Amino acid sequence: MDRSAYRWRICALLFFATTINYLDRQVLGLLKPDLGVRFHWTESEYSYMVAVFTACYAFGLILSGKMVDRFGVKLGYGICVLVWSIAACGHSLVRDTLGFVLMRGLLGVAESGNFPSAVKAVSEWFPRKEQALAVGILTSGTSIGAVAAPAVVPWLAASYGWQAAFLVTGLVGVVWLGLWYLMYSTPQKHKRVSVAELKYIAEERVDSEERGASVGWLSLLRVRSTYAFIVGKLLTDPIWWFMLFWLPSYFSSHYHLDLKNLGLPLVVVYVATSIGSIVGGWLSSWLIARGWGVNRARQTAMLGLAFLVVPIAFSSWVENMWSMVGLLSLAAAAHQGWSANLFTTASDMFPKRLVGSVVGIGGMAGAIGGTLFPLFVGVLLDHFNALGNINTGYNILFAVCGSAYLVSWALMRLIRPADTDANLGTLTVNSSI
Repeated sequence: MDRSAYRWRICALLFFATTINYLDRQVLGLLKPDLGVRFHWTESEYSYMVAVFTACYAFGLILSGKMVDRFGVKLGYGICVLVWSIAACGHSLVRDTLGFVLMRGLLGVAESGNFPSAVKAVSEWFPRKEQALAVGILTSGTSIGAVAAPAVVPWLAASYGWQAAFLVTGLVGVVWLGLWYLMYSTPQKHKRVSVAELKYIAEERVDSEERGASVGWLSLLRVRSTYAFIVGKLLTDPIWWFMLFWLPSYFSSHYHLDLKNLGLPLVVVYVATSIGSIVGGWLSSWLIARGWGVNRARQTAMLGLAFLVVPIAFSSWVENMWSMVGLLSLAAAAHQGWSANLFTTASDMFPKRLVGSVVGIGGMAGAIGGTLFPLFVGVLLDHFNALGNINTGYNILFAVCGSAYLVSWALMRLIRPADTDANLGTLTVNSSI
C-alpha cells in the first residue's frame, strides 16, 4: 500500500478545519476574564452566552447533517466554514452584550456542520479499519485549536486589542476555504487517486453502502443504534464544552492567574488532548488489525478511556496547580480518545449515505446537553461565589465530569442492538427531515 496515499492529505484538510473550528469558538472563553470586567458579566450572564452558542449549534445540526448528505461534503462543508468565519470576525464589531449573543448564535449554527461533514468525508475516503484513526487525527484538531488559542489569543489581545483577536482568528478560515475547493472531491472523481487506492478504500464495503435512497430523521429515530449514539453524545459532549469554556475562569479564580499567565497551563492540557485523540483512535484500529471484531474493539477502547476520566472526580484533594493540570490533561485526553471512537461508531453502524444525518442527530443531542449544562454551571458557581467558596462549585462539577463516561458507556452497551444490520433493516425510505 502506498503510504503517501492521497486520502491522508484529505485527512490533513479535515484536521485543519477542525483546528480552526475550535480556535474560533474558544476566543471568547479566553478573553472572558477581561471582557467580563469590561462588560460587567456575571457567571450566569456568561453561561447564557455559552447556552446560546450551544443551542444554536444544536439547531444547526438539525440541518447540517441532512444538508451534507443531500448536497455532498464539498459544498456543504464550504458553506459552513464561510459562515462561521464571518461570524468569528463579526465579534470584533460588536460593542455590547447583545452583540456578543448574536454573534455567538451565528457562530454556533455554522460550526455545527464541522463534524457531520468531516466524519462523512472520512466514511467516503477511508476503509473501515482506518476510520477510527482518521477520525482521531481530525478530532485532534479540536485539541490543537485549543492549544493555539491560549498561545495566540492573549498575545493578540494584549498587543492589538481584543477586537484583533477575533478578527485574525476568523480570517484563518477563509484561507482554508481556498485550499478546500482546490483539493477536495470524492475519491471516484479525484484525479490524484490511483486505481489501487480506490480499491483499498472500497475494502469491506457492501453494495448497500454505495446505493439507496435517503432516509429521513423520523426513520432513523426508530432505530436503536441511533439512540446508542445519541446517549454517548448527550452525556459526554457537555463535559468537553465545560472544559473548553470554563477552564480559563477556573485557573483565574482558583490559582489567581491573569490573562498573560493563563496560557501555559491551558496549553499543557490541550496538548495532552491531541495525544489522547490520536492514541484513542489508533487503539481501536490496532485491535481491529489484530483480528478483534469492530464492535468489541470500539467498546474495549471506550471503556478504558472512560476509566481514565474518573480521577478528575477527586480534584477537591488536589491543591498544587500542576498536579491539577495533570488530572485535567488526563481527563481531557481521554475525552478526545473517547470522542474519536464514538464518532466512528456512526460509520460502523450505518451505511455512509446516512452517516452525516446520524452524526447530526447525535451532535444535536450533545449540543442540547451542552446548552443545559452551562446553565447549571452558571447557577452553581454564582451560588458558591456568593458564599465566598467558588472552589466548592468547581469540585462538584469535576465530580460530575469523572462519572459521566462510565455511565454513558454502560447505557450505550444496553441500548445498542446485538445485530446492527438487522436493526437497520427496519428503516423506511423517507426523504423528509
